[in-house]
Amino acid sequence: MHRGWSNWASSTCTLQAKAARLRARRGDPVVFATTVSLATLGRRVLALDDETTRIDELLGELVATTAPNLLEIYGVGVDTAAVLLVTAGDNPERLRSEAAFAHLCGVSPVPASSGKVQRNRLNRGGDRQANQALWRIVMTRMSFDPRTRAYVDRRTKEGRSKREVIRILKRYVVREVYRQLPRA
Repeated sequence: MHRGWSNWASSTCTLQAKAARLRARRGDPVVFATTVSLATLGRRVLALDDETTRIDELLGELVATTAPNLLEIYGVGVDTAAVLLVTAGDNPERLRSEAAFAHLCGVSPVPASSGKVQRNRLNRGGDRQANQALWRIVMTRMSFDPRTRAYVDRRTKEGRSKREVIRILKRYVVREVYRQLPRA
C-alpha cells in the first residue's frame, strides 16, 4: 500500500529501473522468457520516459515563444496552451472575435429554453480537444482558485446547476485565452 502519489511514482520509477537491469539466465524457459520480457519492457519504458521529457521541453519552448502570456493565465499549463494554440492556429480566418473562438471551442451558449424558463446549454459542437482543455482549466480553478470557488458558491446559491456554472466559466476562460492568442 502506498501513502501518496509521490511514493507511488517513485516506487514505479524504481521498479522500471530494476526491470531494465534484469539479466536473463538460461534454465527454466518460462523464467528465462519472463525475465527477458521484463527487462525489455523496463528498458522501453525508460526510453519512452526520456523521449516524453524531451518532447515536453520542446513543446514548452514552442508555447513560450508563440504565446508567452497564455501560460500566465491561472490554470493554463503547457499542454492545454498547446491544444488551444493548435485550435486557433488551424483556423486563423475564423477568429474574427472571441465569440467566434468560443464557438470554435464548443463553448458558445446554445439556447435551451422551455416555457418561462430561460436557459442555455453546453454546445456539443466545436473542437472537442479545445473544449477538454478549457474544462481542465475550469476544474483546476474550481479546485484551487479562491475567486473561482467563491463564484461557484454564489452562482450555485442563485440556483444554477454545476453544469451551467462550468459552461459559464468556460466562456470566461475563452475570453481570457482569446486576448492572449497571437494574431495572424
